[in-house]
Amino acid sequence: MNYLDCISVANMRESDRKTIEGGVPSLTLMYRAAMGVYRAAAWHGDIAIAVGSGNNGGDGFALAYILKSNGIGCRVVTLSDRLSPDSAHFAQRAKALGVPVAPYAKGAFADADVVVDCLLGTGFHGAVREPYASAIREVNAAGARVISVDINSGMNGDTGEAALAVRSDLTVTIGFVKNGMLAANAGDHMKRLVVTDIGIILDRAENKIAAAWPDDRATPENVLPCPAYLDMTPIDTRDVAYASRETEHMDVLRDCFEAEARTAITQERDKPKEDDCGSGR
Repeated sequence: MNYLDCISVANMRESDRKTIEGGVPSLTLMYRAAMGVYRAAAWHGDIAIAVGSGNNGGDGFALAYILKSNGIGCRVVTLSDRLSPDSAHFAQRAKALGVPVAPYAKGAFADADVVVDCLLGTGFHGAVREPYASAIREVNAAGARVISVDINSGMNGDTGEAALAVRSDLTVTIGFVKNGMLAANAGDHMKRLVVTDIGIILDRAENKIAAAWPDDRATPENVLPCPAYLDMTPIDTRDVAYASRETEHMDVLRDCFEAEARTAITQERDKPKEDDCGSGR
């Protein structure tokens, strides 16, 4: 019988951490995630990739890099100046290929044919704040085909709670289905849900999703029925490699550290001395 794992956000975070500690570079996992999104959809027209500050945004930059590498034009709309190290790596690679990157402004998605939602990840909870709230409303009103990466921005990954969330035509979740995606209201936000298997080793089993269960057998407590919007066939990107880029990632980090060091030296050099402040003893 065909099963899919359904897990908590904490379990996913721990599984991700242990997979990286086990020897799979985080850049490789991010690249595989983006490749799963790339393989899940048809790409055409004006493609706007909306990215936030975390690794969910990094998936968006990695997707931009993959699209451009395959001759498909796209643009990135940023909601934050802060980037994680992995996100900064793929942002640099996308920009090097000529992908336009611009900060979010009203009307950013008005002419888009496809909007990729990489704003808020599975760890989000609470109320959506600005400028994310305005961006989500614009994405929902744009009339474009919407693809959410890992989870619909604004949805709680554990409970499915979503006072304001992106409504997607397709959601590509990374590694495993999250518990909140089976909540009663989840189908109101995603028309289709598919998993991309990037090689995350599950830390601990929780629930299983079954495509069907024989009527003459009692369904075990931890086996859940498959909702109509969930595709039970994962997109497998476990064979996708990105190890050759690891040294470039270290170069990005080195450049960042060197820039910070130069700034600190300059600030120390330019700092007024005690005599200049009139505070000498």
